[in-house]
Parts: sequence; structure tokens; C-alpha cells
Amino acid sequence: MTDYTKLIDAETWAFIERTNSYYPPDTIDYTITQQREIYDRMCREFFAGYPQGVTVETSAIATPTHDIPIRIYRSAPQPAATVLCIHGGGFMLGGLDSHDDVCAELCARTGYEVVSVDYRLAPEHLHPAAFDDAMTAFAWVASTRDRPILLCGDSAGGNLCAAVSHATRGHVKRPVGQVLIYPGLGGDRSKDSYVTHAEAPMLTMRDLEFYKHIRTGGQDRSGDATLAPLADTDFANLPPTVLVTAQCDPLSSDGETYRDRIIAAGGRATWFEEPGLVHGYLRARHTVGRARESFTRIVGAAAALGQGAWLW
Repeated sequence: MTDYTKLIDAETWAFIERTNSYYPPDTIDYTITQQREIYDRMCREFFAGYPQGVTVETSAIATPTHDIPIRIYRSAPQPAATVLCIHGGGFMLGGLDSHDDVCAELCARTGYEVVSVDYRLAPEHLHPAAFDDAMTAFAWVASTRDRPILLCGDSAGGNLCAAVSHATRGHVKRPVGQVLIYPGLGGDRSKDSYVTHAEAPMLTMRDLEFYKHIRTGGQDRSGDATLAPLADTDFANLPPTVLVTAQCDPLSSDGETYRDRIIAAGGRATWFEEPGLVHGYLRARHTVGRARESFTRIVGAAAALGQGAWLW
């Protein structure tokens, strides 16, 4: 068993304990409705407000079958790039409000326009519903914005960003880069961080199995790159990629594996593993020094990729 008392500092433990007070580790044993209520309440408790100068517009993308709610953040009259943000939450939690302040801060600190997408959630909408909505949102941004488009997502949102990057390689307008924050990319669950950090605070292997089952309805989707980007057989021509993972997280090694495959295929990718941090640490960016530094790294990566710069 990993000794987390040696890896995790006091600030991060305080964040973990605060999170657990709103969202207990046994929350996955509750009903889906209850889990969403608990998660939404936790997100409200961590809400940090909007930076000065950020304007927000909530709208929707119309499709033949349903509307996809979006929220657009702006802090500059002529932004140099648009960031399509896709939120985490195990494909069954979250929405426009859960990552509202993170998107606003990303907008303020980069000067870019940020578009947050509220994709359909499982189990009401099984895979590939969330992926289809992410693709629709990207197509909408590409058709309505004459500027570079950057993808940014955490956890489940990181998975969806990567899946969009793989699926849009042949498009005339494709992402100029992607920033993936502790993403789940479908790595080998029998080794590496999946074993070392199977019982990590904030996210366990039991949680991951639950979310996987919820997303697919229990169907075997092995080999489906729209579900698990690491299942793809081709990693060429992907956009420049920055991966930022938490050391104390079963998903950490997905970042390393994905980086290695992109580089092996001749692409640009870099991976940062943040020491002593845990899954979900974006909510700790104002209270934990390590998380604050990591968020600054994330903002810097987004700013650079949006300008077509590669600094690593």
C-alpha cells in the first residue's frame, strides 16, 4: 500500500478532508440523483467567483434531436484564440456550473474566449452521446470562430478532448493544441499507477470501474478510440499536447503513456506529474500551493498553445 502520509502535504490533506466533508468517499453507493446533488453542492462550496472583467453568456447549440447548453466567457474585445473546455465528472456528473469559476479564471488569465460545453450525461445517455456532443461543440466553434481553437479538459473532459483530437485530424479546421488535466485515457488497468494508487484519496479503482460501467451500460467497448483514446492504433498528426496529472491518482500513468505514443509517432507532447497532488485538485488552486503552481502551469500551457508556441 502506498503511504500517502509521506507524499501528501498538510495543505492538500486539508483540501481532501474538506472535499470529503461535502462528497464522502462512499458517494458512489448512492443513487445517481443523490450523487449529482452531492457533487453539485460540493462544487458550489468551492466556487471562487469570477475575476474582474470577465463577461459570461449562456446559450445553446441546436441539433436535430436536442440542444447542447454552452457558456461563453470573454475578457478581451478581440481574443486571439478560443478554448473549448470540457468538464470532468465521471461522464455522469457536472455541467456548466461545476467548472464555472475555473473557466472564468482561464479566460481572464489567458485573454482567450472560453466556451464550456454541457454534454449529455450517462446513464441516461450512454457512450457515444458525450463524445458526439463534444464533436458537435467543436464543429460549432470551428464554423463560428475565425481563430485558433484549443481543447482543454479535466478527467472525463480530458478523455473527451483527446477523443475529439483523434477524430478531427482530417478536418480542415482542427485543434491547434490540447491541455489534458488528469485525464482518463483508457490505459492498462493492471499496472503502473492503476496498481500503485488503486486506493488513492479522491479517486480509487472502484470509482473508475463504476464510472466505466455507467458510461457504457456495461457493454464491452474494447478497441473504441472514441471511448478510450489509448485504444487507437495511430497517434500521428495529433495536435501539440500538454498533459498534467496528479501523482496520487490511479490515472496518472495514462498521461505518461499518451505522451510517449504521440512522441513515438513524431508529434509534440509533454507530461507533467504534479508531486503529492490528488485527482480533482483544480478545486484546490486557491488554497494549496502545489495546486496553485499547477494551475499556473496549465494557464501558461493554454496561452502558449493558443499562440502556436511550443515551449517544452
